[in-house]
Amino acid sequence: MPTLASGPRPEPHQHRRMAESFGVDPERYDRTRPPYPDTVIARITAAGPGPDFLDVGCGTGIVARQLRAVGRTVLGIEPDPRMAEFARQTGVEAEVATFEAWEPASRTFNAVVSGTAWHWVDPVAGAAKAARVLRPGGVLAPFGHVYELPAALADALTAAYLQVAPDAPLRLGSPPGVSMLDAYRGLYDKAADGIREAGGFCEPDLWREDWERSYTREELLDLLRTSGGLSSLRPGQVAEVLKDLGAAIDQLGGDVTLPYATWGLTAVRTGEPPRQPGP
Repeated sequence: MPTLASGPRPEPHQHRRMAESFGVDPERYDRTRPPYPDTVIARITAAGPGPDFLDVGCGTGIVARQLRAVGRTVLGIEPDPRMAEFARQTGVEAEVATFEAWEPASRTFNAVVSGTAWHWVDPVAGAAKAARVLRPGGVLAPFGHVYELPAALADALTAAYLQVAPDAPLRLGSPPGVSMLDAYRGLYDKAADGIREAGGFCEPDLWREDWERSYTREELLDLLRTSGGLSSLRPGQVAEVLKDLGAAIDQLGGDVTLPYATWGLTAVRTGEPPRQPGP
C-alpha cells in the first residue's frame, strides 16, 4: 500500500493519475491480483438483501466475476476505459466513469461494493451517491486486501523506489513500527467517517479477515508491477526497482509466503435521505 510523503497530505482519491494508472497492463493486473477469499464473498453476499450489485471501481472484473459465480447480477463502474474493456471481455457489464460523476439513470441496487478501490473515491460524496442508488435496507460494502512483505523485501523496495522517484507524491510502505496489515485499517476508518458524514446509513460495521498466499520470485515481481507506486513510473524506473527487489528475493531463497489482511465494512441503508452537500 502506498503512503503519503511528508508535507501536505492530500487524500488518495485526489491522486487521479495514480488512481487510473493500473490500466497500463490490464492482463497483468487481472492475472496477478488474487481473488478474494470465499469467506469474504460469502460475508458480502449475506449482507446484501437481494441480487442486484453495483461494483464501484470494478477494474478488470475480479470481484464482479466472483459475485456472478454465486448468482449475483453485477454492474461495474470503472474510470479507466482500458480496465473496463478488459472486464467486458470477461463477461462483466461495465460503464466508464468515476463513481462521483456516474449517472445511475434511475437504476437502484441491493448492494454497492468496492474491492480495493473505495480509497480512490471521495469518502463523503461516494457514500452519499451510494445512499441514493441503494434501495432501503441495501448495503454499502467497500473492502480490500493488503499484503505485508518481509522486512528485507520492504526495505529493498522502498530504497529502490526512492532512488528512482525521490520526488514522487506517494511513498511505499506503512508508517515506521506499524504493520502494513494494521495500517490498512486507516482507509476503512476514513470510509466509515465518510458514511457517517453523508448520512442515510446505520452505523458501519468494520471487519477484518486474515489469510496468506505463496509466490515464486517471478510471481511476486509480477504482482509488484501492478502496485500504485510502480504502475505510475516509467518503464526504465520500474526495471531498476525490480532488479534490486529481485536480488533481495534471491537472498530469501526465491519463494515467499505473504500474510494478507482483507479489511472491509458494511453499512445498511436506512430510510433517511443522505445529507445534501454544502455549497
